[in-house]
Amino acid sequence: MKETIGEITSIPLSPALKTEGLVFVSGQVPTDESGTVVEGVEAQTRLVMEKIRTLLEGAGSSIDKVVKTTVFLTDKADFAVMNAVYSEYFPEVPPTRSTIQCELMIDIKVEIEAIALA
Repeated sequence: MKETIGEITSIPLSPALKTEGLVFVSGQVPTDESGTVVEGVEAQTRLVMEKIRTLLEGAGSSIDKVVKTTVFLTDKADFAVMNAVYSEYFPEVPPTRSTIQCELMIDIKVEIEAIALA
């Protein structure tokens, strides 16, 4: 059994799914409520992490229960800035992580997906 968390939009994906003890959070992008992309890697990373936090809490989980993330960056030169913000969210035992430099579907600098314990 699976439960969709978050609002489903015109894009065919669930922002997060809760199933059998896990919560899977789709790649979150740094757009505000109006769909506008926030500027700068620091602000983008912070907004993405807050979106992940909100989805996890909506599923009855928390940022503390994240076990795996995948970070997508458009420029590896942004890694240090992204990593500094990311580290604030995982001060104790950070989850496993893959970081990939790639071209993203929209003009953003960072996208992050996560898997957490429910």
